[in-house]
Amino acid sequence: MGEGILLSAADIDFMVHGVFSYELFGQTVWITTTHVCVLIVMLVIIGFCIAANRAVKHADEVPGTFQNIVELVVEMLDNMVGGVMGKFAVGFRNYIGTIFIFILLSNISGLFGLRPPTADYGVTFALGIMTFATIHFNKFKHQKVKGVIRGLCDPWPIWAPINVIGDVAVPISLSLRLFANILSGVVMMALVYGLLSKIAIVWPAALHVYFDLFSGAIQTYVFCMLTMTYITDACTTD
Repeated sequence: MGEGILLSAADIDFMVHGVFSYELFGQTVWITTTHVCVLIVMLVIIGFCIAANRAVKHADEVPGTFQNIVELVVEMLDNMVGGVMGKFAVGFRNYIGTIFIFILLSNISGLFGLRPPTADYGVTFALGIMTFATIHFNKFKHQKVKGVIRGLCDPWPIWAPINVIGDVAVPISLSLRLFANILSGVVMMALVYGLLSKIAIVWPAALHVYFDLFSGAIQTYVFCMLTMTYITDACTTD
């Protein structure tokens, strides 16, 4: 029985494959399914943006379906950013809107047979680093060096090392939370299709709705909400 389980487990596909490789500075570099899926998501976003730009430039007094969708997306994102960041929303709504759409499309790409790019830590960690850089750029911009040092020494100078660790942990916690939640869904679906392939008909669609759509939307909102909270805190001066 144990051997049977091992044999069945060998057929589980987590959709991590090397597409092709090339040599760079004597090292073999692989282009994987993650790179391909990121490219597909980016092309979808670029295509949508080009179509949206044309729709807005040639907007009708009575908007059509696509124009309504574009206006609805922009309005929802503006309201979300404005509700959290207040007076700082104007400078960051483009950034927050971009990462929101990218993460959301990446998370729900599993519905279309792709491996979600956010199930790869290399993608989520890059997003975390971008947010980390944005936070500290604005912290030095608004609080100046004196304010940053005062914040690190709050409430007492002896707490400075702990505060530094807390700052460094921000991109790690952001990226790991998103990565782990999306990867768990990918693993669960791979187990369902790998071990229950004979009866995995129709009913796994409900699991896709939960792991890819519901959980993906929640994790997108959490990542962006934390990003907005950290940036707003960095822009706020005493």
